[in-house]
Amino acid sequence: MDLEGLVNRLLERNLRQEEILQRLKEEILTWKKGVDAGAMGRAILDEVMLSRRHAKDPLLRVILKPSTAGATMHDLGVGCRGEGDFFVHRLIAELACGDSLIPPNQQDDAGAVNGGDKIIVASIDGTHSRLSDFPFIAGFHVARAAIRDVVVKGAKPVALIDDLHLADDGDVGKLFDFVAGISAVSELSNVPLIAGSTLRIGGDMVIGDRMVSGVACIGIADRLLKRIDVREGDAILMTQGSGGGTIATTAIYSGNHDYVRETLNIDFITAVNILHKNDLLSCVHAMLDVTNGGLRGDTNEVCRTAGVGILLEEKGIRSVINEHVLELLDRLEIDYLGVSLDSLVVFCPQENKDQILRAFKNGNIKAAEIGRVTKGSEVLLDGRKFSPRFRESAYTPIKKVIGESTPSHDANLRRGAELAAQMARNKAKMVINYVKKNRAQGEMDI
Repeated sequence: MDLEGLVNRLLERNLRQEEILQRLKEEILTWKKGVDAGAMGRAILDEVMLSRRHAKDPLLRVILKPSTAGATMHDLGVGCRGEGDFFVHRLIAELACGDSLIPPNQQDDAGAVNGGDKIIVASIDGTHSRLSDFPFIAGFHVARAAIRDVVVKGAKPVALIDDLHLADDGDVGKLFDFVAGISAVSELSNVPLIAGSTLRIGGDMVIGDRMVSGVACIGIADRLLKRIDVREGDAILMTQGSGGGTIATTAIYSGNHDYVRETLNIDFITAVNILHKNDLLSCVHAMLDVTNGGLRGDTNEVCRTAGVGILLEEKGIRSVINEHVLELLDRLEIDYLGVSLDSLVVFCPQENKDQILRAFKNGNIKAAEIGRVTKGSEVLLDGRKFSPRFRESAYTPIKKVIGESTPSHDANLRRGAELAAQMARNKAKMVINYVKKNRAQGEMDI
């Protein structure tokens, strides 16, 4: 429970202080024993009321007031890996600055900069939001995801970094389980975990035991594989996908816990290592991992970035999905084409596809050709238009209730988000100008 957010919401509803204090006391006693809930509630209310005062300084008044879009994370499906999420991420990418070898607006799996005689590749992945109560599997899958995002750029992963936030009432055992999950992947992949940060969510203002975390991976490369380099005529190959955090979540929250076992592997990393060992990366134009909204999302993002069309064949796709995972998704009536499968997808010239498929087979990695790149700007599956939905496939009971369809007022929500992004951009410019002016003034004083 976010006590600070609760107080702000109740103040906006003009509730009397006595009512707010009573509500705070009830929430605090739900989680805590042997505390002075009344004194805690009073301190929280006082802090929030003081924070709501307007700063006298005009610059601070602007930068301390959050940019508002009139659209919530739920409204735009942020984090739900569908069209709404892609839209918001494009706005976020426009706020990024600095020289990058893979511009953020290309929506690629990782970013890259020059690092002397090598290219430095970096990516960060957030832990699946529904795995808070399963910290070991959460750590395992987010570490694996971070490594995947780096290796598909053709880079060698060299380090992992974690960021772990646990709410005030969370048992510290969650910390150890989460890091142990990362460490398991670290040892299996020979990528060391070298640093991290551990904090509470919201300090004293958030009670409960929710965990929010992420893992970053750093890699080095001689040559980058970028989605923008996908070419017309390329063959599209895909390795077997057994799922990661999404499939584990599907299994757990449908009561099919045994299926989590299918996700415990490093097959993706092994597949990329096979390409390295057989000197086949030079035959590859681009690679990706099937995550963002499944094949529906990823293939359409490739078309948008590279300016191409894609033809897919469902028979080939189904042939390389882990049969147990596919059976679970089919039984639960979950569209397997719209969820994260953690398959490796390779775009390569037609003359190289057989050699790559043979290398995978010799390395005990199941793979198949699933389509080809064409002229155009859209994805077709067996001749039918293949598009991402507003949200990824509903793979838990609560997601099925919420649904996957686009809100009727989506255009207004997007306009609000665009305006908020512009407000944030203006704040950055104001602060940059302020710091530069002060620095120049200081140099003159010296």
